[in-house]
Amino acid sequence: MNHYQKISIALLRISIGWYFFWAGFTKALDPGWSAATFLGKADMLRGFYELFASPAILPLVNILNSWGLLLIGVALMLGISVRLASTCGALLMVLYYFPHANTHSYIVDEHIIYFFALAVLTHLDAGRIYGMKEWCTELDIVKKSVFLQKLVS
Repeated sequence: MNHYQKISIALLRISIGWYFFWAGFTKALDPGWSAATFLGKADMLRGFYELFASPAILPLVNILNSWGLLLIGVALMLGISVRLASTCGALLMVLYYFPHANTHSYIVDEHIIYFFALAVLTHLDAGRIYGMKEWCTELDIVKKSVFLQKLVS
């Protein structure tokens, strides 16, 4: 992989990371934000998404959504646990796609594009490309823990 390809991949990882971070940050700081509106207006798989909007589950969904986005973003920007973060981000994009699929495009919308971009980051091991993965794997605490080794990879 040449220098320009590495820069392109690093910029893709960092920009998607910023997108996720900012989405999570703004949701986490807004006490009035809730996923209820998004979930309640689902066109596809209505019953599935209404389950997540139920009063018993919605507070957990709100926390997992906002903090999940934020942590995925931080991991991608820093280049740590990129495989895990990209996989979780891709799963979120699939979950975001189905309730309102085809509302402003036909079949492919931004969620599908982010899904494939995250899949690319996962398979290219993008944390090694101008990220902090190499540095983290050399830490003594990581070397001594199988769990941390798997988390960082």
